Amino acid sequence: MAPRHIESIAALRGLIGEHLGYSEYMIISQERVNQFAEATGDHQWIHIDVEKAKAGPFGGPIAHGYLTLSLGPVFLPEIFSVGGISMGVNYGANKVRFISPVPVGAELRAGIKVLAVDDTPGGARVTLETTFECKGAAKPSCIAEVIFQYFF
Repeated sequence: MAPRHIESIAALRGLIGEHLGYSEYMIISQERVNQFAEATGDHQWIHIDVEKAKAGPFGGPIAHGYLTLSLGPVFLPEIFSVGGISMGVNYGANKVRFISPVPVGAELRAGIKVLAVDDTPGGARVTLETTFECKGAAKPSCIAEVIFQYFF
């Protein structure tokens, strides 16, 4: 599905409180989890030791919580784009909760709801409720209030 195009920051402001849609699903592979472990130095066995993880609390290896969160900038452009800006950067997060694990092999996607659009010099700061969910799971894997700084 093509991303929803929002013409401007002013138009985005008019969407506060609205859910903008979902990304496509992405399969979370063991290779991706291992690469994240290498990049971050987090080699905990529940992520990278497949055999030991089978006997662990989740029945197999799971993705790092921060790997899940880091996929926001991958999923976001699949959901929406904003016109009238020159660029956007990650600004931070107000709240992040890792509610349920992302098993290796799961199909993960994100959904976005606009929470706030605040003017800043030369742009706007946009707060989005980002919900990461695995196909077929009873609960979301992660809910995060993420903030992006857009520049005109």
